[in-house]
Amino acid sequence: MPDRGLTHLDPLGRARMVDVTPKDPTHRRAVARGRVHMKSETTSLVARGAINKGDVLAVARVAGIQAAKRTPELIPLCHPLLVGSVLVNFRIEDDYIEVEAHVETVDRTGVEMEALTACSVACLTIYDMCKSSDRGMTIGEIALWEKTGGRSGAYRRTDGLDGDLGL
Repeated sequence: MPDRGLTHLDPLGRARMVDVTPKDPTHRRAVARGRVHMKSETTSLVARGAINKGDVLAVARVAGIQAAKRTPELIPLCHPLLVGSVLVNFRIEDDYIEVEAHVETVDRTGVEMEALTACSVACLTIYDMCKSSDRGMTIGEIALWEKTGGRSGAYRRTDGLDGDLGL
């Protein structure tokens, strides 16, 4: 792939949105993961549905879906896309909850930012729902795990976090 320089800058160095109109729409998919680290007592409360604010994972799932659809409102140079599908799932371990977000579209640009935003907002929602039980929680390891479609082809992370939520 040839070096295209800094694609979000015009010849005068000003920020610009990349022109994707010459590209053909293709099927594109992205998967992002992240973790909310917490006390084991807190993960137990979440698993039992005993957090006083309500069903933590149901609320975080809806928040992640909503965030994917609103990504261009949050990321200044991100293209608005017709998001075809968003799935958000969770894996509860002893001292963390892993979040995995899958986003798909048929469009001219990828959905990596939508998947990362969905994952991040779902993690933030878990924090918000559980903060009265555990103020020491941390959010981390948010990363793109997979992407398909587009000119750059497929990408799959081969290092880092273990586990697959099987979506």
